[in-house]
Amino acid sequence: MSTVAARKFFEELNALLQKTITVTTIAGKTYVGSLVGYNPDTMSLCLADTKDESGNLLRRLFLNGSIIAQIYATEKLFDLQALADRLEKVFPTMVKLYEEAGVIVVMNKIRVSEKGIIEGKGPAAERVQKVYDEFVREQA
Repeated sequence: MSTVAARKFFEELNALLQKTITVTTIAGKTYVGSLVGYNPDTMSLCLADTKDESGNLLRRLFLNGSIIAQIYATEKLFDLQALADRLEKVFPTMVKLYEEAGVIVVMNKIRVSEKGIIEGKGPAAERVQKVYDEFVREQA
């Protein structure tokens, strides 16, 4: 896999961290849980609060990457890049997206994530919040 393709692949997998995913094994077993970690070398996964196909709750489940057939998410993922692009229109050249951290930094002092503003106050932070609220409304 090319370096660019590998990076994009793992960016997509990173976007699933702390999200509910469904994993199907090559034996046909299905697990639904929150992705809390993965090993990029083996594609082994760690799921939290997982339900198996019988409805049994498993607090932590580690799956070896060699037995995983499918991984998919059913919930809509938050598009940080699109939010960063929207903020860039309001704050030209003052927006930085840190996708791996799941954070957008505006004016080097306002931090916003998919949950909203996590750091920053004042009129600029209020404007960022308005842009965020409008963005979230449109995505729903």
